[in-house]
Amino acid sequence: MSTTPNSSTFTFLATSDISARTKGRAVSTKDFRQGASVGWVPANLGIGPLGHIVSDIPYDSTGDIRLLADPKSLFHLKGIPNLPDFNLCFADLVNNDGTAWESCSRTFLKHAVEELKDNHGITLTASFEHEFTERNTTESTHPFSFSSFVDGEPVGGTVFDILEKAGIEPECWLPEYAPYQYELTMKPSDPILAADRAILLREIVRTCFKAYDREVTFSPVPDASEGGSGVHVHYGLYGRDGEIISFDPSNPGRMSKIASQFNAGIIKYAAPMTCLFAPLTVSYHRLKPNKWSVAQAFCGEQNREALVRICPTNEIGDRKPDKQYHFEFRGGDVGANPWILMGIIIRAGMAGITEDLDPVKVIVGEGPSDEGALDGQPLPSSLEEALSIFESNEVVRSWFSEAWVETFLKVKRDEIARLKDKSIEEQCEVYADVY
Repeated sequence: MSTTPNSSTFTFLATSDISARTKGRAVSTKDFRQGASVGWVPANLGIGPLGHIVSDIPYDSTGDIRLLADPKSLFHLKGIPNLPDFNLCFADLVNNDGTAWESCSRTFLKHAVEELKDNHGITLTASFEHEFTERNTTESTHPFSFSSFVDGEPVGGTVFDILEKAGIEPECWLPEYAPYQYELTMKPSDPILAADRAILLREIVRTCFKAYDREVTFSPVPDASEGGSGVHVHYGLYGRDGEIISFDPSNPGRMSKIASQFNAGIIKYAAPMTCLFAPLTVSYHRLKPNKWSVAQAFCGEQNREALVRICPTNEIGDRKPDKQYHFEFRGGDVGANPWILMGIIIRAGMAGITEDLDPVKVIVGEGPSDEGALDGQPLPSSLEEALSIFESNEVVRSWFSEAWVETFLKVKRDEIARLKDKSIEEQCEVYADVY
């Protein structure tokens, strides 16, 4: 990442919409400078994943806003096969006088980060893990194998190199469990940069696979008969100046009271948040027991079916666990806008602290085997159910503008209506094409 444009012809000013699709407009790099902005249309917020503006949303053909470039989020993209070098700069959606637009997802995250620090003295580091699947391939595959790693070349090496040169700090590339599935992780950063990187990583991976005449999808369920792909968010809580506040070896899970209340908020509001972190009809085919995914809202110690997982610490060679101690939110998928996903984790965590919730219960081992063991915290089993729970929950709704809420609900219900007559296999195919 850089704050200075290079000699590339274009700088693309980018945003990400409700459906987590990257959109924007390109300007000449020679004209790009501090305060650069381009016009944008409020109704664009209502473009669903199927590619049309949904009817009867609060935003119509009237009105204008702007994409205001954030020069701290300027990336130089070099080395994508068959493409010239170019720049991408993430932008905030603002009114024409520069004030924040009510339904800007990036501003939603910015405000959450600011409030966490101002009201609670907490800063947060974050990193997104992405899983994705190569399509239309007939090579033999085996989970986590070297042969599958080699089969990913030269795409994997190209992606990793581009990400490193752009300052996105990739950390690990590996073949995953499902057939033709890969995972790509990034090093932790501040939450806004982490979400920006997540958005850009998706585009770079897709573009590189295409450059090699190969096809990839991030869809949570590319094949109804196989395992799914998630977007996992790792987060660590620290004091205002980076001091350790989460680690307390005397408590269950070695979790301090404030970290425990933060995670208790996530568990409490998991059900009304589900349509935000798992917003596709097929998302609920993944969120089931025994899929190494999430079917119930609980906090588990090193448990990959927990919504909030207490991650292991590396204590080899007398390494200290306190600074590296952190958590993983495992419910998200590619349909969730990363700015929204990161923001709701923070908002729910702050609610847990503000409401002075009891410390979150830490489940050790396999955890609960039925919904009754969760004290009333099962996750919804369909997108429609999830939307209804969100719609009726005043706390989670209050985090957003009413116009954003209404637009989101109509986009998602339009999506449900258009896919309702398709089988699960056909729905999987639709989303695999979109994502």
